[in-house]
Amino acid sequence: MHSPELLHYYPKFHSMDSYMIRLSIPFTYNHKCYLFANQKLRRHFTSFNFRLQSRKNSTSDAKEFDESAFEAERLRLDAKARESMAQISKTMTETTAEAEADPKAWKWVIRKRIWDLMEAQNIAQNPRPVHNRIPNFVGASSAAKKLSELEAFVMANCVKVNPDSPQKQVRFLTLSDGKKLLTPQPRLRTGFFSILESSMLTPSTINEACTSVGVAKYGRPIGLDEKIKVDVIVIGSVAVDPKTGARLGKGEGFAELEYGMLRYMGAIDDSTPVVTSVHDCQIVDDIPVEKLLVHDVPVDIICTPTQVIFTNRTIPKPQGIYWDKLSPEKLGQIRILRELKSRIEQETGQKLPCGPSEKLPPTAQRRRRRS
Repeated sequence: MHSPELLHYYPKFHSMDSYMIRLSIPFTYNHKCYLFANQKLRRHFTSFNFRLQSRKNSTSDAKEFDESAFEAERLRLDAKARESMAQISKTMTETTAEAEADPKAWKWVIRKRIWDLMEAQNIAQNPRPVHNRIPNFVGASSAAKKLSELEAFVMANCVKVNPDSPQKQVRFLTLSDGKKLLTPQPRLRTGFFSILESSMLTPSTINEACTSVGVAKYGRPIGLDEKIKVDVIVIGSVAVDPKTGARLGKGEGFAELEYGMLRYMGAIDDSTPVVTSVHDCQIVDDIPVEKLLVHDVPVDIICTPTQVIFTNRTIPKPQGIYWDKLSPEKLGQIRILRELKSRIEQETGQKLPCGPSEKLPPTAQRRRRRS
């Protein structure tokens, strides 16, 4: 084993008596040297255990994960999705026979009102415009700080946080506090969830790990068989009603799908608090509870830059995936959903129902890799 020129010691977050050693140059593994190094170092650090984590060389890593290509493709698909969602929004907010016949048209009226207001009053923050997004807002970090002071968050070991911009600081506070961060792949297009832990990161990479690229680089992807308990769910919103806990997202339904799959895994239950961070202008009082759908996820706590609101939630939380509401198009876009459906059908011996067809934004189209 070549002698490394530098050894960098990084204390793990909130654990000053254990250390991670990172070799700053590539080296060739030799089992005798490995044993010698382990014994040598443990003479000085009684609790020390020298471990090697298997990793391919930097050249193959670069081939496996190209940051620029990943981000370019993500932005391209996001742009196509927003363009399609804008068309749907325009149709639903106009007085047309199609809008009047759609049971979800009223949601788009409220969404557009909030998006327009945030842009007009310059409450919106990048990425802009905030239309057809979970909108980023002035004071998002202040709202995140209030969220991090909640007893439920302080006591949590694992927190599920959505991947949107206004919750980036929540993701950072989750990791910097030594908690597990569970976050979905954007629009579930490339997989399912990834887990990140502070022990996987260094002080210089923790901020990057809170981005989509960072999750892809540093996160550990999980599957449906992962045994995990989520203590708090943080969810993005376009509008929320504190009187009932009713919530509107950006209109694609991914938060509901993520929630339903976590219920199937046994990772959450009715008692798992659902928290959202929004600007005060996103608090509304005109979401008609009677028009909400069975899979709509309500919130228990609302954190804004100025206040924390414990909602008087009366809306029941979803119990899983409602397959009779799930369109063939949505199912076709998301591989993990098809895997789950197939598994349940094999376990029960019964074919699950399918919802009506719908026109969807092309969020999950992916170019085939060249062999």
